[in-house]
Amino acid sequence: MPRLLGVDIPNDKQIQYSLTYLYGVGLYSAREVCEKLGIDPTRPATEINEDELGQIAALLERDYTVEGPLRRQVTQNISRLREIKSYRGMRHRMGLPVRGQRTKTNSRTRKGPKKTVAGKKGVKDLR
Repeated sequence: MPRLLGVDIPNDKQIQYSLTYLYGVGLYSAREVCEKLGIDPTRPATEINEDELGQIAALLERDYTVEGPLRRQVTQNISRLREIKSYRGMRHRMGLPVRGQRTKTNSRTRKGPKKTVAGKKGVKDLR
């Protein structure tokens, strides 16, 4: 299993799909990298030798922001939004959807499991 920028990429897949296991590299970027280096994107990752692996790693480090630096950049952007108390920063802080999705229904991924409010139905019985 070849190791690239600290990530094990799968052997059995084509190199264009194996490169997408890196954070920040999608299919378009993976094909672009293969094209720049003259590597056939349909070759399996097992057929990539150490020299080509080094070239891929060098190109990704030089021309793209991937893995650790990209994760750090995203985290810094979110923390900056939190610090300046922007609307998006407050949504991040509260754990609610940030991009304008509805929250009356749905948004269970961000809000977590349902929290039952005790005695809510009992209020109607008193009237």
